[in-house]
Amino acid sequence: MLAAGAVAGAAVAGAVLVPTPASASAGSVHLYKIYYNSPGVDQRTNASLNAEYVQIANTTSKAANLKGWTLTDASKHKYSFTNYTLGAHKTVTIHTGKGRNTAANRYQGRSAYVWNNDKDTATLRSAKGAKVDSCSYNSTRVAYKMC
Repeated sequence: MLAAGAVAGAAVAGAVLVPTPASASAGSVHLYKIYYNSPGVDQRTNASLNAEYVQIANTTSKAANLKGWTLTDASKHKYSFTNYTLGAHKTVTIHTGKGRNTAANRYQGRSAYVWNNDKDTATLRSAKGAKVDSCSYNSTRVAYKMC
């Protein structure tokens, strides 16, 4: 719980440092957080769409090339990474709406929500189509899921 609070505090400060789990000393590239119910009334504004997002963490000591990797939901909405490298011990946030891509933030460019507010499953696949990670949620009591 304390580590999650520290990560949330770092996110507010603008830089997310991802702790390496003790059980996976080599680290991994994995789904970290799904913020599936953006704050306020769902009116499909770009700000609201961008408050819906998925974070992917790289807890390895080396940068990971995500070119060709995909992120999908249970309804098969797909986001594909183009030329993109996720730095060592960094996260990237994939927002639903439109925006300007940076190293820390990517945008799907959609005008409708992707992540259901009650239940869904995020799946991360490598460029070869192998499942790297998945994360499911089934709750309306909270707005996000730590994976």
